Amino acid sequence: MPEFQIDDLNPEQLRAASAGNGPVLAIAGAGTGKTKTLAARVAWLVSQGIDPSRIMLLTFTRRASDEMLRRASRAFGEAGSCLLGSIWGGTFHSVANRLLRTYGGAIGLDPNFTVLDQLDAEDLMDISLHNLDFSSKGKRFPRKQTCLSIYSRCVNSADPIHHTLAAFFPWCIEWEQELRRLFTSYTEAKQERHVLDYDDLLLYWFHLLGDETLARILNERFDHILVDEYQDTNRLQASILHRMRSLNRNLTVVGDDAQSIYSFRAAAIGNILNFPAEFPGTTVIALETNYRSTQPILDATNRIIELSPRRHAKELRSVKGEGPKPALITCEREEDQTDFVVEKVLEHNEHGLGLRRQAILVRTAYWSDHLEIELTRRNIPYRKYGGLKFLEAAHIKDLMSFLRVLENPRDQLALTRILRLLEGVGPAIAKRACEAVSEFGGDVAALKSITAPAPVEAELAKLANLISSLTMKGTSGGVALDIERIRSFYDPLVERLYENPDPRKRDLDQLEQISSAYSSRQLFLTELALDPPQSTSDLAGPPSKDDDWLTVSTIHSAKGCEWDVVYLIHASDGILPSDLATGDADQIEEERRLLYVACTRAKRYLYVLHPLRYYLKGRHSHSHLYSQLTRFIPHELKSCFQLDRRTRAVSEPQIAASLRVSDIQKSIRGIWE
Repeated sequence: MPEFQIDDLNPEQLRAASAGNGPVLAIAGAGTGKTKTLAARVAWLVSQGIDPSRIMLLTFTRRASDEMLRRASRAFGEAGSCLLGSIWGGTFHSVANRLLRTYGGAIGLDPNFTVLDQLDAEDLMDISLHNLDFSSKGKRFPRKQTCLSIYSRCVNSADPIHHTLAAFFPWCIEWEQELRRLFTSYTEAKQERHVLDYDDLLLYWFHLLGDETLARILNERFDHILVDEYQDTNRLQASILHRMRSLNRNLTVVGDDAQSIYSFRAAAIGNILNFPAEFPGTTVIALETNYRSTQPILDATNRIIELSPRRHAKELRSVKGEGPKPALITCEREEDQTDFVVEKVLEHNEHGLGLRRQAILVRTAYWSDHLEIELTRRNIPYRKYGGLKFLEAAHIKDLMSFLRVLENPRDQLALTRILRLLEGVGPAIAKRACEAVSEFGGDVAALKSITAPAPVEAELAKLANLISSLTMKGTSGGVALDIERIRSFYDPLVERLYENPDPRKRDLDQLEQISSAYSSRQLFLTELALDPPQSTSDLAGPPSKDDDWLTVSTIHSAKGCEWDVVYLIHASDGILPSDLATGDADQIEEERRLLYVACTRAKRYLYVLHPLRYYLKGRHSHSHLYSQLTRFIPHELKSCFQLDRRTRAVSEPQIAASLRVSDIQKSIRGIWE
């Protein structure tokens, strides 16, 4: 065993990393070195003789898992990468995928299943909708996206459909019985096509563990399970962990209840709050040494979160020492807020804090529109986190559909998408073609038997020959080569089907480059479905020295990030908390945690801005709206901030007050004397 070396852990981190057997809960405050601690925990276990292949590390992104294993491997020097390469690291869904392909046959699951991405799952839901003819009802039935959201919420929260509808989709409650039938039809459609959606991976894993023999095998298979960001787990994930540790209590979870902000994804804060009760004998360790922010920023954020009535107590302390107080800026109007932020961005940039070291955060994406217009006018480059994801682009989905058909010819959604690309192929021909392939046991040679106009028959035959040649044993030279051969067929279709084909082809070049790192089509398709890049920029190398841009982001997207300067705009009641998230105490507390997450992203400078007045221009009328400062910064917390007020010079005459306040007050009292 190579010598293990602790990499400058503080006493709190060392205690968490070297905790013995049994359940361990590390409450890791913002900026306290959570990733470093969990990586050290992995390395410490291996140093104690635990076989790395018997360790499971669960994270919420593949990149987080890779980073932790990379850090852990450094503890063993040059031998580290080889030593830790057998650890079962990845997201809940990717580990579920791996387990199901290994053990799923015991519960009747085809090991060659494919995983549907979000849009394909919506399309299959739509097919079920039309088959049941719900769209023809007198009142409009919920859209496919809404139906899939309801289905997903029920699965991940483990709540009955009636509760889910009443709590989160009250406008759909009248359709409860129809939705039950729809979800049954949708489930049957997936099973017929041997496909799983994102939620099925967890659902099948949970039911796999319902078999006593398999539960015992999987409990014995892993000596230790470690979970990152435990505050973001949902009830289904927590239930899986209970079953995975029913015979073995070695479970380490790391997280921060104060950063639990994803209830809209069915994350359950109760998982981390109740962990010690759910796993008796838990060792609880609080990480309170903060390496990110100055103490004045932590003084404010500690006070904000301590008003939460139910939480794991902790008090963050900075190693960076003192700095300026966070600023609380009251602005007369939204225009004043915009002016202040732009001026400060440029000022900090001039003093050496480049644009990429600054970020503008907002509760909801559209509230940054006014500011973005001014950034554009001033030629200040920025990147906004949100918008169309890379894998949702039509041309990327087209090419991925080819790969999915190569892997699973019974995937009718993917095959239909490909067929509809061909000139002259409409819904009727595509349906007949899919039925023919199904009748031939998944053999795409059946496409040659379709009766159609001569040009269409020629295109179908060409497609069949391409797919057959790529599925023949010994012909694949890797995923990248498969894509290259597919593109010889598909690139001319891009020219015909889409405007501006050149940027789309560059995206396809990027996809081809990504695929070269994967050993099989199955692995490539699964990894991209489970942990997709948000845009092509996610896949690019580090920017050059000349590349600089300001970040504009929602608070949700900013979690896990940090900047030297953070501007939180629109800190107004009705926006933060959102007026759509004040239905009960739990929702309001999550909004408080959103404010906490936003403020703890700042390392040196924090500006919280609150416009008093908004001017709304509508189709038929214009109006002024007035707002109050967010309720999460009450009067007693204002001492933690440097208070300021900003106004814009206005055209109305400015009148100097000639009376003292006491004179005015006396005159007003005199009315009643």
